[in-house]
Amino acid sequence: MERRLAAILSADVVGYSRLMGEDEAGTLERLKSLRRELVQPGITERKGRIVKLMGDGLLAEFPSVVEAVQCAADIQRSMIGREADLPNERRIKLRIGVNLGDIIVEGSDIYGDGVNVAARLEALADPGGICISGKVYEEVRNKLPTAFEDLGEQEVKNIAEPVRVYRLASGSPQDGPPTHPAEPLPLPDKPSIAVLPFTNMSGDPEQEYFSDGITEDIITELARFSSLFVIARNSSFQYKGRSPKIQDVGHELGVHYVVEGSVRRASNRVRITAQLIEAATGNHVWAERYDRELEDIFAVQDEVVREIATAVPGQLDAVASNRIQQRSDHDLTAYEYVLRGERIRNQDWGTPDAIPLFEQAIEADPHCARAYAQLANWHAYSIFAHYAPADEARQLTRSLGEKALQIEPSNPIILAFLAEAYLMVGDLEFARRCIDKAIKINPNHHYVMVFAATVLAWLGEVDEALRWRELHARHDPLSVASAAEMDFEVYFMAERYEDAVATIDRWHSVPPHMLAEAAAAYAQAGRPKEAQALREQFENSLPPGYTIDDHVAAVLSLCAQQKHRDQWLEGFRNAGFDV
Repeated sequence: MERRLAAILSADVVGYSRLMGEDEAGTLERLKSLRRELVQPGITERKGRIVKLMGDGLLAEFPSVVEAVQCAADIQRSMIGREADLPNERRIKLRIGVNLGDIIVEGSDIYGDGVNVAARLEALADPGGICISGKVYEEVRNKLPTAFEDLGEQEVKNIAEPVRVYRLASGSPQDGPPTHPAEPLPLPDKPSIAVLPFTNMSGDPEQEYFSDGITEDIITELARFSSLFVIARNSSFQYKGRSPKIQDVGHELGVHYVVEGSVRRASNRVRITAQLIEAATGNHVWAERYDRELEDIFAVQDEVVREIATAVPGQLDAVASNRIQQRSDHDLTAYEYVLRGERIRNQDWGTPDAIPLFEQAIEADPHCARAYAQLANWHAYSIFAHYAPADEARQLTRSLGEKALQIEPSNPIILAFLAEAYLMVGDLEFARRCIDKAIKINPNHHYVMVFAATVLAWLGEVDEALRWRELHARHDPLSVASAAEMDFEVYFMAERYEDAVATIDRWHSVPPHMLAEAAAAYAQAGRPKEAQALREQFENSLPPGYTIDDHVAAVLSLCAQQKHRDQWLEGFRNAGFDV
């Protein structure tokens, strides 16, 4: 038995079964052409070899990990535009994972954990994306003009220890042109601004949550000004790990101004630098450095926001400015727990991993409304993910929501999170009151827009939900998947089933709590094979004690109007569910 260290590349086609179901002969021919003209020559050029082909997937090994990652980037870059003449949902898209590890060689085949990890990394990649292991990252980070985003440690199937995962950052030089608008977005009729992720200068990757949290809080505070147009967090964070030209950012996001900055944390002190740049010219409008005790972090954030907003031409909203001064500040320890928890939820909305962090935030500061709201929203979500009995989850949601509102009854972000939470537990009228109040206080924040679209769609105000969906799309032009669930629900309720199904392609896999709803959408769109596959996947995933009737009852409880209950029932039945 031979063993050796090798770089392993694993790749597969996204949605292969669906593509085969639509056009078996055409898909096979296009896949053969892809392998013959692009994949095989690319692997050979980078001194690798194809170990085996597996239906829609392949496994390759390389003696050099740098060549393996370069090959993956070359392939994904070349895929862009390859099938531009086809509709997006019919294009072949690849996911690729790259690992460095010990392999067992038997003849021409290879085995072992090194191979298994590569396959798991590939499954974590987005369509058109690349995920690499921590071992690979350490080898290539200073050798390629490529930026990677740290996804943290991930539990992967059949691997005993968690795996550190990085993904190729969106828009990285080797990732080809990002899927940005071809033409500059029109500038809003009021001063517009994008806050790029502040750079973590602490020398400790574990502090990324802190610099990200500072960035997100500055975005949130700037969005309080009705006189400013602020790009949503998810589009701003597409630039994380990159050094883009400011003019390109202005072009891609359609903004007048860009904020850049850095955070350096050492012991009990923090240094924040920030600069405001005019996007069209690259001229610096304002720059400042803040050296403070860490306990002053909230005051520093407020100071940064106020100075940025003052430097931006245009009238400032005095009410919003006053609201910044009056906002409640959490205990610093609680604040850090909240930032850690929110970073985890931003990476995986449905994971329970963030829950202990929010609970620790409340232990540190029983008046941390932000933590109560996040917990309430997650427990409501757990009804549809089947993590806990529905009655227990509803009781927890209402209790936690009440505490959050007692502490901060006029925080629009908390109101928006609770609007969705109360919707999911069936308190439709209270959900309406929460979202109406959030809209009145701050319609500029992306969470308010997303949850306004979601809640209003389920309440039957579909045209208004579509309006909020379009408004959010302009504030978040680069984010591909962050609001896909909102898009899916709004389009389904609007009976735009093809659009609803198209959003499913923006998930690298359908979230478990959405399998039944996705099956219903495919059925309504006249695609029974995909509907059947998703129905079977849902039925096989149900934990003991849950039935399809339980899930359907929970979905129907969200509908304020009978016509939408009938619409969902028709979809479930057409997908083959016995309800």
